[in-house]
Amino acid sequence: MSAPSSPVPVSFKVRKLSRVVEVEFDDGVMFSLPFELMRVLSPSAEVRGHGPGQEVLQTGKRDVEIHGIEPVGNYGVKPLFSDGHASGIFTWDYLYQLGRDQAALWEAYLQKLEAAGFTRESGRDHQPEVAGGHGCGHSH
Repeated sequence: MSAPSSPVPVSFKVRKLSRVVEVEFDDGVMFSLPFELMRVLSPSAEVRGHGPGQEVLQTGKRDVEIHGIEPVGNYGVKPLFSDGHASGIFTWDYLYQLGRDQAALWEAYLQKLEAAGFTRESGRDHQPEVAGGHGCGHSH
């Protein structure tokens, strides 16, 4: 008896105006994944780190866009985000998981923003590069 096969996409669309990726799988399920969700939960080492506890909380990604998508073999895609992030490979399994668990994953992300001292909304907006002034030591 063989293991059940993973769902495979039959349709994949980047909707720039609504800022979602629509992906439909061969099991009939379709998900709309917001660009922001994909960016803050990118499977890259830049976001996940190289081990437990090394995750990097992504802030200021509310307005992130996807400028392009590169196929990666037969198993996934690599989005090219407007903030320069382009190292996350989203496998079909991971995209399916993001869609299936979207509500819980989003809530967990908002809780992490709050735990880091942001409000649920302020952490989603662009953050200044250096808090408290300029590099010269003066506040302007």
